[in-house]
Amino acid sequence: MSYSINAMRDPTAETEAVERDRIPPKTDPSNATIGLLSISKERSAEFLDSVESLLTAKGHNVLRFEKPTHTKPAPEGILQDIVERCDVVVEGLAD
Repeated sequence: MSYSINAMRDPTAETEAVERDRIPPKTDPSNATIGLLSISKERSAEFLDSVESLLTAKGHNVLRFEKPTHTKPAPEGILQDIVERCDVVVEGLAD
């Protein structure tokens, strides 16, 4: 499968690979609200603490989110909160 620069694979809990059109950024990245999502695996919060420290030192607005468990997709309420409040999301994985 080839990928277009204007499309990306959907990383959500799909049962088959899905390609979606890329949504252009809403704002200048320097003014973006950055969401940090911990998937609740061991040390993912520690990783995101470091990322948050680096981003806030550069003056970025950072919001934190956390899944209740790494074994299931994020609840709809958390996803909706991220969509409404963030321009960019970093998901913290660990292992």
